[in-house]
Amino acid sequence: MREKMDQYLKLCQHILDNGEKREDRTGTGTIGVFGCQMRFDLTKGFPLMTTKKVPFRLIASELLWFMRGDTNIKFLLQHNNNIWNEWAFKKWVESDEYKGPDMTNFGLRSLTDESFKKHYDEQMELFKKRILDDDAFANKYGDLGNVYGKQWRAWATSNGETIDQLKDVIKQIKTNPTSRRLIVSAWNPEDVPNSALPPCHTLFQFYVSNNKLSCQLYQRSGDMFLGIPFNIASYALLTHFIAHECNLEVGEFVHTIGDAHIYVNHVEQVKTQLEREPKSLPTLKLNKNVESVFDFTMEDIVLEGYDPHPAIKAPVAV
Repeated sequence: MREKMDQYLKLCQHILDNGEKREDRTGTGTIGVFGCQMRFDLTKGFPLMTTKKVPFRLIASELLWFMRGDTNIKFLLQHNNNIWNEWAFKKWVESDEYKGPDMTNFGLRSLTDESFKKHYDEQMELFKKRILDDDAFANKYGDLGNVYGKQWRAWATSNGETIDQLKDVIKQIKTNPTSRRLIVSAWNPEDVPNSALPPCHTLFQFYVSNNKLSCQLYQRSGDMFLGIPFNIASYALLTHFIAHECNLEVGEFVHTIGDAHIYVNHVEQVKTQLEREPKSLPTLKLNKNVESVFDFTMEDIVLEGYDPHPAIKAPVAV
């Protein structure tokens, strides 16, 4: 069980030892490698990091958000999930309607300017309250455009129709499980300019063998410290959901990453994590009475035996 999760730690060490230093979109800088893969046997435990505490409830509510086809952060805020706030907040503070303190470089979360951080926190709380209380404001500033939920559930075609990729792939798994076309894509070149953050996890494919469902994700870009632990758990959970509906056991989650990188301001946090001994993996329990993946709620998802090392904080690059 530990050996499988060790893949993540070994990849982090490999990047520190062999990665190339590069400039990036955020201006932070990264150390990265190109082209790597990890495999997780889902029968040996749920692959949630144990060398640091990872907030599973945020992962689960985000995945439910994706599966709903939702693109507005209001649903996330209703579940006390703040992981997409910065991108929506950025749209507001850069608009002509924003009249508050200057939020230039607001994304640099490791701020030493306490006055700036105080203003940032105040404006963010105001923003969140308005998203929750003001539907018109939420519709204008809470929507992130054609991000994952839209592409998964309502892919826009050239003739003006939409394709529910997730629903269609579940149907195919049930009726034609040996198909090599069990694919959901989030990368639409036409929509990339309109997305708050173009899809990092771009395409995933399912595979059925010996009554087990496996999933492979291709991720074009992966933030190893903050993002990748979320992605591993999210797609493992998605595999469990779909296996549940299709009356299959779970198999493997295969994670293929293009640009696998560590932000330069995460290096010390990664080193701290590498010093810790991995613990036993938790177990996932789903409500057996739920028939459709689209009917799952947070109350239907239980994680047992999760006993991680303490959380490690790090700034988000936006």
